[in-house]
Amino acid sequence: MGFFSPLLSAAVVNTAGKHMSLWESMQPPEDISVNGHLIDWLFGYTTYMNIFFFILVCAGLFGFSYFYQAKKHPKAYYTYGNRKIHVIVATIIGLSVFIGIDMNITRMSNNDFVGVFTNWPKEEENPVQIQALAQQWAWHFRYAGKDGVFNTEDDVVQLNDLRLPIDRKVIIQVLSKDVIHSLYFPNARRKVDAIPGRLTRVWWEPTKAGNWDIACAEMCGTYHYRMKAHLTTYSQEDYAAWLEEAQEKALQENDPENPELFWGWKWQW
Repeated sequence: MGFFSPLLSAAVVNTAGKHMSLWESMQPPEDISVNGHLIDWLFGYTTYMNIFFFILVCAGLFGFSYFYQAKKHPKAYYTYGNRKIHVIVATIIGLSVFIGIDMNITRMSNNDFVGVFTNWPKEEENPVQIQALAQQWAWHFRYAGKDGVFNTEDDVVQLNDLRLPIDRKVIIQVLSKDVIHSLYFPNARRKVDAIPGRLTRVWWEPTKAGNWDIACAEMCGTYHYRMKAHLTTYSQEDYAAWLEEAQEKALQENDPENPELFWGWKWQW
């Protein structure tokens, strides 16, 4: 298997070659992460609760319009909605929306954020460490070379091409070279801003091997739409083989006299 074969053509075939129905086009991308279902659940809950109350409001508007139409009630009845029963009903509906949707969403999202997404992998868990540099309009990804130290001449540097193993946590530190970008993994439901002069980070754990898309989720300039990269997820054995091959290639091809090679930084836990 040639690990350095171009991925662009395969990705185009996978996405453009398949004709999707309207329903399929409305579905979220396939979730290939351990915790992506938490985002899907929150999104689904928010959507369905809003649809429920939208239907409830529409039923009230159209129902009362029908029951109190001019044919049935030729003499208008004026009310200011300040009777006790009106206040009680309005208060119950308002509290139901506030507690059932707003506060419940806040509770669930806070639990996910504190209990899962900020539970950063520890060094002893041996997560895959990646450094990502954004610039108009490309993503650069850096792996430590055989010396295990970032920003040295044996590093593996990829342009718009990220390779990860499945069933192993990945932590990515992100920086921008020019303007604000956002590193977005649609299939993992994860994204993080890339900010000039400020290091940000994100972690997730892939669960399925395959080819996927990486996008920029921040309007970053004229050619923002071109800021696309490709993610390949391997089994751990295939990833180890690819990394070994990439490290050997880096040792042979990296030019230590080229200052453009050393855009990385010291890894910070």
